[in-house]
Amino acid sequence: MSLRDKRMIYTMCIRLVMTYASPVFARAHPDALYDLQILQNKFCRSAADAPWYVRNSVLHRDLELQTISKFMNDASERFFDIASSHPNPLLVAPVSYEPPLLHHFCRRPRNVLIDPADDLTVEVEKLLELNKMAID
Repeated sequence: MSLRDKRMIYTMCIRLVMTYASPVFARAHPDALYDLQILQNKFCRSAADAPWYVRNSVLHRDLELQTISKFMNDASERFFDIASSHPNPLLVAPVSYEPPLLHHFCRRPRNVLIDPADDLTVEVEKLLELNKMAID
């Protein structure tokens, strides 16, 4: 099976199961998200037959896969954009709230849109930008 086929199986099947209800699950405890990221890293490593010393950020860049947190952030953004334009006012009302201050103890799913990215996501984004600049 080619690397392209393995990547497609991951994006079409495995990632969908891993990130089910991600607009809500994105606010889960960071340890749970870290466990999902470990699963994605293991898939990337086994799909690419990469040795142990290859960085996870390089694998994500080469496979052109987003990190779990970046994928969940994008999915949450799409979800809230769709919900905000829905004709039912009962669906629009929860979406249009203003998030509380960062130090507030009550966190809602929409807060994931303003949270800073984790270290792996930042590193993968930098590598992707470097690749784009090298191609241009």
